[in-house]
Amino acid sequence: MINAILDPDFKPMAAVLDEYEAAVKKSDNASKLTIGVERNKGFVSTYSLDIYADNTGHDEENYAIAERVIKTMLWTRGGWKIIVHGSKYIADRIEADYKEGGARAFDADFMSTVYERPFEVEKLCPMCPPPTTNETSNAIGRHLDGCRIGFDAGGSDRKVSAVIDGESVYSEEVVWFPKTTEDPSYHYNGILEAMKTAASHMPRVDAIGVSSAGVYVDNKIMVASLFLKVSKEDFEKKVKNMYIDVAKEIGDVPLEVANDGDVTALAGAMDLGDNNVLGIAMGTSEAGGYVDKNGNITGWLNELAFVPVDFSKDAMVDEWSGDYGCGVKYFSQDGVIKLAPAAGIELDESASPAEKLKAVQKLMEEGDERAAKIYHTIGVYFGYAIAYYAKFYDIKHVLIMGRVTSGEGGVILLSRAKEVLEKEYPELAKRIVLHIPDEKSRRVGQSVAAASLPEIK
Repeated sequence: MINAILDPDFKPMAAVLDEYEAAVKKSDNASKLTIGVERNKGFVSTYSLDIYADNTGHDEENYAIAERVIKTMLWTRGGWKIIVHGSKYIADRIEADYKEGGARAFDADFMSTVYERPFEVEKLCPMCPPPTTNETSNAIGRHLDGCRIGFDAGGSDRKVSAVIDGESVYSEEVVWFPKTTEDPSYHYNGILEAMKTAASHMPRVDAIGVSSAGVYVDNKIMVASLFLKVSKEDFEKKVKNMYIDVAKEIGDVPLEVANDGDVTALAGAMDLGDNNVLGIAMGTSEAGGYVDKNGNITGWLNELAFVPVDFSKDAMVDEWSGDYGCGVKYFSQDGVIKLAPAAGIELDESASPAEKLKAVQKLMEEGDERAAKIYHTIGVYFGYAIAYYAKFYDIKHVLIMGRVTSGEGGVILLSRAKEVLEKEYPELAKRIVLHIPDEKSRRVGQSVAAASLPEIK
């Protein structure tokens, strides 16, 4: 295994899962676990895993692996129900985890909010058939005609582009602090100001596309960390329809709101002229998106921030979900900040996370070897994470964007990730190409791609 220089305790999920399944196959008591995750409209995603049979002395080991895989399925696909077939022990433990007060109560509550129904764990009997896959995908984006606004709402800055017939005629970035602000009028006014600025650079506005971290259904904001400090009451009254309300002030034009990870993947697919693209935005958090073999968005959640990438129980815990080893602490500005002390870099504790990231990037520009070690380490994380993601996605291209990938640090990160794949997963290295856009595309590319989301009818 390739060493993560600043994190010797790192246990990549891909390696742990491979070692576990190899050991199971060599045993005389192998069994099959099938996991199903059901989301809206009866769509079901499934994953099968070789495990030891129940009551053969491996129940705890089985559970430790299965719990992480189930969590991965839930956050990559999304769903209000987990279906477990093949192990009563695992099914019982998972049911307890996702109850109120359980270890994964956050996950259950989150999914209930997104899908607007109570969360369930269904335990199938041994004689019952396992869950089967029922999937769909939708064509969205790639519309370049007319005068369009593309808005990208990040946690540290907001970006907007005015796009005419596929060409950006104006782009800007503005620093803002949505995650620490309680008053939703701050968010509303900031979004409106950005869109009015873009509109002023075009003869008219024909459509508005929005890329934003969070979960969106019919252009409504279901869950989004940008509004972390906003009360539940204000969220329901003033936030849920915010993009719809802002768009009305610009004009009665088509609006499309999508998760920023999906927009990253869409931007990559458009630029590459190919499909099976996994897009990953490394900024305030880690956002994921996916374009399938047909060039469509799947309707999956793709919330990679909550997908475990480190099996170590000593891994950093995410403050929001309360879980350990998840992507948000590895592929975001938090991932850079957490490694700074190990690299011997002291950051100003009074500075914002964005300012801390900029301080490390400045050191990187100056050729500081300590800063380089941070990006080397994140690159190792990322190489193994891609190998893990490839168990759940059919990937031909990985595209990374976001502030963390800016500058020389992003180049080091990508190079190290490629090295991990080539040495540890040569078959994946042959079929997966890693991409990092040029500097301008990295910083404003998502807002331009967002502009292509709505169709002008």
